Amino acid sequence: MKEMDLREYIRDVPDFPKPGILFKDITPLLSNASAFSHAIDLFAERYADQRIDAVVAAESRGFIFGAPLAIRLDAAFVPVRKPGKLPYKTHSHSYELEYGSDTLEIHSDALNPGNRVLLVDDLLATGGTLEACLRLLEKFEVDVVECAFCIHLTFLEGEKRLTPHPVYSLIEY
Repeated sequence: MKEMDLREYIRDVPDFPKPGILFKDITPLLSNASAFSHAIDLFAERYADQRIDAVVAAESRGFIFGAPLAIRLDAAFVPVRKPGKLPYKTHSHSYELEYGSDTLEIHSDALNPGNRVLLVDDLLATGGTLEACLRLLEKFEVDVVECAFCIHLTFLEGEKRLTPHPVYSLIEY
């Protein structure tokens, strides 16, 4: 596989969504078919021999990487969504954010005990959303193979909230 520096396709946007935040914008990566395909290839290569049964991703940016990766791994794609977005019976988990709280839901029949699951998102910052996803997955007694991200902001130490699950990212800042 030809090497490509995916950092070249990440745009820094200062003061978004609020002053003092340096936002890592993935849209230049997504708008370049070669770069986006390369990112999916890197993930697929890493997990090709891991017998992944399902790729689980939280809305909405996790879907961008999770769905094509699930296809490449011949695995199910399982969406985790905000309340009221899934049409069938759900499990839900509420969690605290820096300013307030949020809730995520997953279909109650989305996974089976013993499934090998890959949890995918675009970016790991503080880890709150993926920690909530892990709490949802506990209801299914699955084996979480890894938590995978396009970008990991290591200085925020979000991986600590995902312990004991291993974390992998394509890009670290």
